[in-house]
Amino acid sequence: MQTSLGTGVTLEQLDRDPHPVLALLREHEPVAWIPAFDGWLVTSYELALAAMRDDRSFTVDDPRFSTARVIGPSMLSLDGPEHRRHREPFVAPFRPGAVHARFATQVASDANQLIDELEPAGTAELRRSFAGPLAASTIARSLGLDASDSGQVLGWYDAIVAGVTEISAGAATPPPAATCAFAELSDRLRSTQLDERSGLTREQITSNAAVLLFGGIETTAGMIANALLHLLARQDELRRVRGVPGRLDAVIEESLRLEPAAAVIDRYATHDVLLGQASIRSDDLVRISIAGANRDPAIFTDPNEFRPERERLRRHLAFAHGPHVCVGLHLARLETRVAVGTLLRRLPGLQLDPACKTEVRGLVFRKPVALDAVWKHPRME
Repeated sequence: MQTSLGTGVTLEQLDRDPHPVLALLREHEPVAWIPAFDGWLVTSYELALAAMRDDRSFTVDDPRFSTARVIGPSMLSLDGPEHRRHREPFVAPFRPGAVHARFATQVASDANQLIDELEPAGTAELRRSFAGPLAASTIARSLGLDASDSGQVLGWYDAIVAGVTEISAGAATPPPAATCAFAELSDRLRSTQLDERSGLTREQITSNAAVLLFGGIETTAGMIANALLHLLARQDELRRVRGVPGRLDAVIEESLRLEPAAAVIDRYATHDVLLGQASIRSDDLVRISIAGANRDPAIFTDPNEFRPERERLRRHLAFAHGPHVCVGLHLARLETRVAVGTLLRRLPGLQLDPACKTEVRGLVFRKPVALDAVWKHPRME
């Protein structure tokens, strides 16, 4: 089952700088056995798409699924009719029209309030002080909580994401902090008006609410931070965005392609199956590399280049595909567009802090470790 290239791949490579090794695997072994996590890694766009569409052969409904081991069964970790039952109550509230009507004004207000607090200093670490709090306040409202609960929501999210990351890296059980955070989330949701007429139990509602924490905070905050980094690292592109209406949307999509906030998703083979040239056995872990698929040269010309003008930008797989396509993708796009646009409008001279190193890391969730920026305050001019 082992392959010569996959045998040498380390978790450190995949965490720190996965793109060179993903390119090598995609060219020579697009479905490669990786002993470091005891599973297969899919790096080809077409094969990743095939696996995500085929939930009968590649399922999330497995006791090893990392997220389920922390938060229990949910729309993220179920397939078939049970998956649809868990997902359906959350579909209508996250359709484009509903998202815009419910969230557009409030997200803009929250973004401006955060910038009001940050602006006088002329410097900030924008992932923790802006992207994270904005995502947390938005998802708090979507769960029926108050925006004032966003600090506690961020604490729960930190603990749960850390638990999922440890499980993905090989831990046998989730850390106590993650278990405690999930219990606190469950208790807090008892005071909200989440619709129990959905047919879901209170425990099932909590599990799916925890899933929304991932999409609503982890991947959305990462999406905002990655888009900002790609833009601020390219001053020519920053000037284009400031001068060309609609350019920001293309920048966001290209950022999603080049560095998706969720780098990999896990599936498990339900039977012996051939994927590409790989003979996968029943119960094998099949880890789909969104980061690898999004840089497949068979789909994207010059895939390592940042080119917002490229055609068919939304062919990227940053929101996954098939039955498990992200239910909150429209909200994530709205938040990122408002967040980045408001920062550029409100903070003249916004740029990366030249005194600080900016590095994107993450085995599962990829984002800047810190996004230190500086700008000119009007009273300083």
